Amino acid sequence: MPDPSQLPADPVARARAIMAILRGPEGCPWDREQSLETLRPHLIEEAYEVLDAIASGDADHHAEELGDLLLQILFHCQLREEEGAFSLDDVAQGLADKLIRRHPHVFGDVRADSSAEVLRNWEAIKKEEKARARTSALDGVPRSLPALLRADQVQRKAARVGFDWPDASGPEAKVREEIDELRQAREAGDATRVREEFGDLLFALVNLGRHLGLDAEDCLHAATAKFAARFREVEARAAADGADLRALDLAGLDRYWDAAKADAQNRPSPTGPTPAQG
Repeated sequence: MPDPSQLPADPVARARAIMAILRGPEGCPWDREQSLETLRPHLIEEAYEVLDAIASGDADHHAEELGDLLLQILFHCQLREEEGAFSLDDVAQGLADKLIRRHPHVFGDVRADSSAEVLRNWEAIKKEEKARARTSALDGVPRSLPALLRADQVQRKAARVGFDWPDASGPEAKVREEIDELRQAREAGDATRVREEFGDLLFALVNLGRHLGLDAEDCLHAATAKFAARFREVEARAAADGADLRALDLAGLDRYWDAAKADAQNRPSPTGPTPAQG
């Protein structure tokens, strides 16, 4: 049986040694059964849990969730090391080399006086590095990103090479245009075109949000949370009245919704009153 007292004192080396033991002949049966494919959902889940921890404002929870995400990185490195492909040291070395290479304004004699210049330099260096494998400014955006986030990343990459509206008026007009095209598709009864135009509308809304300095993913999360809170209030009010939501007509549902909405708007926030939201 492994003796924890014999593990390295350095925290990262200690975690790495534990991971190797868990994958070893006398380690954990579950850990030994895992593969890169079976770990995929855990990697995504842990990344989202880190985001939830950040939103909670709880630093201890944040540290814990970062540890869980680090476990996934250690796990992937251990699996690749067992194949003889690479190790955690190789990953860290590659990262360090990349950071130095892509920050010539810090580690070299290139000048960059703004974040925009830094990003332009970064993209130019990155494109040069990937010249053999990549042919487009859009290369490198993961296809598995959530749809709104991927749309934002694609738009930002296009913008970095000058393919962008000069201000928010362009994407705002595009949103109105896409709404009209969606309506026309619906009126024509063309299901395939409706799907396409709805996607175009979402893409245009992400673009408008970007120009307004908004993150579409965050905005939709906030809107969904607001709806969920109000819907729970509707359920509570209906239950208190002995009403069944499924038996109510639209007018009855609207009355409960409007009451829940008014209550939310009149409730002061922890930092003071806020303007009523729609």
